Amino acid sequence: MLSVKQELLAALAAELEKLSPGAGARAAFESPKVAAHGDWACTAAMQLAKALKTNPRQLGERLQAALLASEACRRWVEAIELAGPGFLNFRLTPAARQQVVREVLATRERFGCQPERGEKILVEFVSANPTGPLHVGHGRQAALGDAICNLYATQGWQVHREFYYNDAGVQIDTLTKSTQLRARGVKPGDPGWPEAAYNGDYIRDIAEAFLARATVKADDREFTANGDIDDYDNVRQFAVAYLRNEQDKDLQAFNLRFDEYYLESSLYADGHVEDTVQRLIAQGKTYEQDGALWLRSTDYGDDKDRVMRKSDGHYTYFVPDVAYHIQKWRRGYERAVNIQGMDHHGTIARVRAGLQAVDLGIPRGYPDYVLHTMVRVVKGGEEVKISKRAGSYVTLRDLIEWTSKDAVRFFLLSRKPDTEYTFDVDLAIAQNNDNPVYYVQYAHARICSVLRGWREDWDTAALAQADLAPLTSEAAQALMRELAKYPDMLAAAAAGHAPHDVSFYLRDLAASYHSYYDAERILVDDEALRLARLALVAATGQILQNGLALLGVSAPQRM
Repeated sequence: MLSVKQELLAALAAELEKLSPGAGARAAFESPKVAAHGDWACTAAMQLAKALKTNPRQLGERLQAALLASEACRRWVEAIELAGPGFLNFRLTPAARQQVVREVLATRERFGCQPERGEKILVEFVSANPTGPLHVGHGRQAALGDAICNLYATQGWQVHREFYYNDAGVQIDTLTKSTQLRARGVKPGDPGWPEAAYNGDYIRDIAEAFLARATVKADDREFTANGDIDDYDNVRQFAVAYLRNEQDKDLQAFNLRFDEYYLESSLYADGHVEDTVQRLIAQGKTYEQDGALWLRSTDYGDDKDRVMRKSDGHYTYFVPDVAYHIQKWRRGYERAVNIQGMDHHGTIARVRAGLQAVDLGIPRGYPDYVLHTMVRVVKGGEEVKISKRAGSYVTLRDLIEWTSKDAVRFFLLSRKPDTEYTFDVDLAIAQNNDNPVYYVQYAHARICSVLRGWREDWDTAALAQADLAPLTSEAAQALMRELAKYPDMLAAAAAGHAPHDVSFYLRDLAASYHSYYDAERILVDDEALRLARLALVAATGQILQNGLALLGVSAPQRM
């Protein structure tokens, strides 16, 4: 159906060009809000009427007549209906709708994907400092980031996944001192245990491993403890490596990988922070006041100027953020997306202000941000707030162990990022239609069962050349209309950083398939009809599998 759409868009563009030179470039179809209005809608007549000083409905009539006379419309369009002030509603022939089945079976996992565009994008997500296990909020960020990367890849982008974290600073100092205290036998609640110290059992585990002179290895570092609890730097490096290893285990359980781990400390070590500050000073974008160095961020839309260097000589946290994003730009990533919690909202204006002030040609809206809310976890009807492992929050690994990787990913992607979400553990393990991931996966497993009923060693390639003419029933046509929405849904979800659109679509597609399955028997005696229906079923299974893969969720063949 992509080929059908392209042919019809070309015909529309040609007719618009005749009406107004240059208008052909704006040829587009919309999906009607009401299915009964047809397959596609066109609003071009209303858009052009003012410029052409013509009544939009009369212009719609001219465009309707011209299109109906075109070869593409004669081949693929059953009717073009004029509605309202100038809408054109296209009703496709059954043969046009059937093309989507053939296209899915021919392109399989590449259906709806765009060719390589030669552009790079960096998506930064999770970016948790190594001070404890990953919590459920990190899980939402991990699911969002990975799915957004997958969506960009479908649109031809070369995607780079990056994890940014600090291995120094106040939090790491607290981690180091907490570990030293546990190694000395001091525990939470004892005299001398600081209020700001980390209380989770994982601190005890780090201390025991350090005393045992263990070696820990993470994706980006490896370190061996010397067992000397007075050696602050050795304790620090070991604790960071230990927790990076723990985070890696969380990420592996989530089936998540990164292309690069970027250290905040490297921005200082390599001189990038100092270079950034000096450039801002040279550009005249800073001033001294009360012993501090300030950025004139109000010049770029911030609500107030921001301190860059405090009176004690230390830089505020947004300064290395600006330096980091300059490095993203200089590494050739002209598009960047940051997935962060809502608590980072205040940093957006000041980071973008710093990037504008350095005058390096960085676009005003760089980088893009996707902000997400935290997640409440409910189990047995009651909210769960504490994990023994972490001490004060539910960890990502807890959630995976209680349910499954598939359930966690699908559930965390089933709402818009900026909406509050309650993760219901009991629902996530329920095997019924109320559980959305079960509902979608069951649709795929049901399709595989039908295909096994046809052939135990079924191969969809054998259905690619099936005669699809018998697929004329309303149930079959409705399912094909749902399949045809997939490419546009992918493009819109990528552009809007909206992987929840994929989960919504998959539930709609599963519902459409279940309705079709109930309406028509598939393994009928008539071979031509059987093969046509099997081809439709196989195409539906392929798209379910593709969409689940985008979310990082498996597509089981048996349930």
